[in-house]
Amino acid sequence: MWVVDNNSVDDSVRMVRERFPEVKLIVNTDNPGFAVANNQAIRQSSGEYILLLNPDTLVEEDTFRQCLAFMDAHPDAGAMGVRLIDGSGKFLPESKRGFPSPWVAFCKTIGLSSIFSRSPVFNKYYLGYLDEHDTNEVDVLAGCFMFMRRSALDRAGLLDEDFFMYGEDIDLSYRITKAGFKNYYYPGTSIIHYKGESTKKGSLNYVRTFYQAMIIFARKHFSGRRAGLFILMLQAAIWFRASLTLLTGLWKKISLPLMDAAAIYTGLIILKNFWASYFYKDPCWFKTSVLWFNFPLYIMIWLGSAWLSGAYDERYNMRRLVRGLGIGALILAAVYGFLDLDYRPSRALVLMGSVWAVLATLGIRALMHLKEYGNLNIGREQIKNLVIVGSSAECARVEKLLNKAGINKNLIGFVAAPDCETDSEEMLGSTRQLDEITRIFQVNEIIFCSKDIRNQDIMYWMSRLGPGIYYKVVPEASLSVIGSKDKNGPGELYTVEAKYDISQPLERRNKRMFDLVICLILPITLPLWAIFSPRRKTVASQWWRVFIGSKTWIGYTPGMHKELPPVKPGAFTITDTISLDDYDVSTISRLNFLYARDWRLSIDLVVFWKMLTVR
Repeated sequence: MWVVDNNSVDDSVRMVRERFPEVKLIVNTDNPGFAVANNQAIRQSSGEYILLLNPDTLVEEDTFRQCLAFMDAHPDAGAMGVRLIDGSGKFLPESKRGFPSPWVAFCKTIGLSSIFSRSPVFNKYYLGYLDEHDTNEVDVLAGCFMFMRRSALDRAGLLDEDFFMYGEDIDLSYRITKAGFKNYYYPGTSIIHYKGESTKKGSLNYVRTFYQAMIIFARKHFSGRRAGLFILMLQAAIWFRASLTLLTGLWKKISLPLMDAAAIYTGLIILKNFWASYFYKDPCWFKTSVLWFNFPLYIMIWLGSAWLSGAYDERYNMRRLVRGLGIGALILAAVYGFLDLDYRPSRALVLMGSVWAVLATLGIRALMHLKEYGNLNIGREQIKNLVIVGSSAECARVEKLLNKAGINKNLIGFVAAPDCETDSEEMLGSTRQLDEITRIFQVNEIIFCSKDIRNQDIMYWMSRLGPGIYYKVVPEASLSVIGSKDKNGPGELYTVEAKYDISQPLERRNKRMFDLVICLILPITLPLWAIFSPRRKTVASQWWRVFIGSKTWIGYTPGMHKELPPVKPGAFTITDTISLDDYDVSTISRLNFLYARDWRLSIDLVVFWKMLTVR
């Protein structure tokens, strides 16, 4: 077996070398792409068959044996693929595909293939008219699992290295058929393809990379007018899907703030009319400027403060919301005093509006929570009912792992894997009773211990129990529990490894705000630091880079942070205030680690002040 590492940063290389010394490992110092990496291993391999296998897959115990038997029984087969399911047990339609002709690409781009998923006319891309449980000859196989005959690969050629990611499997499948062989889809065995980490289909990068790969395919295999039409369609698709992706992403970000703004604005109008009639005895007391100046200004300050407080990072975090609105009210009270008299309609309106802003935004989240979860337990974590499937020893190990990782779960108990004892007090029963256990205890998360239960059985239960449950797998001797509910999402990872504060959206935003605030203060205090600061030249030369966001004021010590969350290069580093000659590499790396794990705004403030003032 060959493993190719494309410059990973999660210590995978060391793990493979220590735990799987028999594996032949190729370590790249950069990421040359899927095709290049696979070709590196193929060129050094010598077997009769070659399997391309993604790292984010889980295969059944007899998958390889079944594939060998199928290929031996079908000498016309150049390559074969198997039935793919995602982390929730749902069938992945890319298990079998057709070639992307102009018509096929058009139907996929505008969504006809999704609307008419069973149509042989509109869904030739995913061959939706072919049953997922039937063996069929197909055009295209998925590169995550592509079992190929070496003789077919010798005639068709290796993967085309012009493709960085996406499209190389389509191109290779096409060339295999051109070489006189057939591609088969075989559903007799299944594999899990988590895929969320590598695809990120909601990103602009995915849209660009995928359709650019299709353009490379079209230019390579089509000619003349047909190629021009196909490329034109693909270029139009790039703009269409990119625009759709941008709009979808934008809407997800602004929909809740827009609802908040609309609710607050409506309430302010009602309060204005009430206060004018009740207090001033004149319905027309307030000038029209309150509608186009004051109210938008109030809302901008309230919601801007809520955003900075992190209220829109976690929409059901009421503490952040109320804190942000409260700070916004204080800021508004201060701003109000600086406004021209014509734009100071009523302090009472500001006070009542602040109260209304809190009530309105809380009410919106209550309704959203009721619709999404069916209850009003806002702010409480939706704790899942969990069972662990495996032996007593392995289940206990996983329970300790969850406790160390700080995972808040309602552990119902353990379920004995086949051939494991069921007489333990914590055992609810065996896997034969998993249906009943899931129903009685309303289980919505299951962790399978792969040491004790076969992958084939795991996939069987995932398909049997359905996608309404969160499924996770813990490999033997692993310190991580992995799983994915959504094929397009990043999934969940329970691990005892460190969690970095600096990677949290709120803290990253606070760090950027700190950089900007310092950039704004420095010109005001220019006479002071320009004369007395020992590092005035560095501050002056780095000011613009920090202001535009290409740098940050405080960053890691370079060269010792490969496995840490990325941070912009620092104008200063956390170790600039000490003599590096007095410390070894491990100590400096540890300081970087602690900075990332425990980052607080005060750390950057202290380091920057020392750099500005201490000689």
